[in-house]
Amino acid sequence: MIDRRSAAGRLLRAATSGGPPVTYALIALCCAVFVISPLSGFVPVSGGADALLAAQAGYFERWGVIPSELWDGSAHAVLAPFTALFVHGSWLHLLGNMLFLYVFGAMAEERMGHTEFALFYLGCGYLALLAYAAAHATSDQTLVGASGAISAVLGAFLYLFPRARVTSLFPFLLFLPLRFPAWMVLIFWFVLQWLAAEGAGSGPGVAYLAHVVGFATGFLYAWGRYGRGARVKSPATATEGESQP
Repeated sequence: MIDRRSAAGRLLRAATSGGPPVTYALIALCCAVFVISPLSGFVPVSGGADALLAAQAGYFERWGVIPSELWDGSAHAVLAPFTALFVHGSWLHLLGNMLFLYVFGAMAEERMGHTEFALFYLGCGYLALLAYAAAHATSDQTLVGASGAISAVLGAFLYLFPRARVTSLFPFLLFLPLRFPAWMVLIFWFVLQWLAAEGAGSGPGVAYLAHVVGFATGFLYAWGRYGRGARVKSPATATEGESQP
């Protein structure tokens, strides 16, 4: 039987002392990949706007997931869902994803362990992108981003830390920084993703389905892997919760 107070204390001490290396490494890698991409604005492309758009399109095709090409059995098709996890389409896309990973990744990594968390992140992200590609198997639109993997982290966090609290900003509350239980913030986020996926139509756009699949996969993994005894029910605070959007 787990000692909930000591478990919460260990998680907080570990997260605030040395930091979670896998979470920080994932953030650093995603940022580095974006900075050296033609999307960042730091890499000069000669030939004007048309050449820049061509370079960006080629970059996405090389490193992203193209659903209609994912099932040809080539090495590129097999690796594409992994490489796509580290590619983002804009600064806003990158910063939004990294903020959520920064807020919720530390405690999830500490609970799972570094190696398991890394495998969990990559595996769930791969499955989320694969599910989206399967649902839009004839699409030629490229899919990139870490949203599916980060959604899995959110799902696991909800199961493992149902009473953690984070500081959140909601637009319908005039963006006032108010403290909410993490489960309330995450369920609200999940419902928004589900509703957006339902209303997205038949063609691909923002990969809301990947978000939903990632979140559900992460939650179910934590439930199956750790069971009810592993849930930290004391009102622990998410280590980076003061920055939660």
